[in-house]
Amino acid sequence: MHPATHEPPGYACPFCRFQQGLFDELGMPSDVVAVTDHAFARIAPKWWPENPGAVLVIPRTHVENIYDLSPEDGLAVWDLTQRVAIGIRSSYGCEGTTIRQHNEPAGDQDVWHLHVHVLPRYPGDRLYQRHGDAVWVDSDRRATFASRLRVALGTPFVLD
Repeated sequence: MHPATHEPPGYACPFCRFQQGLFDELGMPSDVVAVTDHAFARIAPKWWPENPGAVLVIPRTHVENIYDLSPEDGLAVWDLTQRVAIGIRSSYGCEGTTIRQHNEPAGDQDVWHLHVHVLPRYPGDRLYQRHGDAVWVDSDRRATFASRLRVALGTPFVLD
């Protein structure tokens, strides 16, 4: 049995809108770092202060959470997550990465389309003590990290 959906009626999914070319300040084409047939990765619009350049890896098919993710999309998301983590590690000068994925309100999910957070980590960054300190980041600052990561990943600047 699958849990009930938490997506409200008429939900305008920001990740689906992004793929449809409906951009806004929280999602610009310059945020994209990689695209595959089943997943894409983009610089997150919200960062923790000591962990700049966080990335979201997202299945291209709309699925609310892990419970309904197909094995094919799950493999694509995980493969891209690994590539992104390696790219972050090699291009950001960080000393590690953290990968997180949230399900349902009790699991801190707040966008009703599955996504995996890939965060650069630094000694003493206090990520878990600063959970409430995340801030929205402007597109110019995001573009700097996206460009570095695209070079590391060897990916073009296209969302198709």
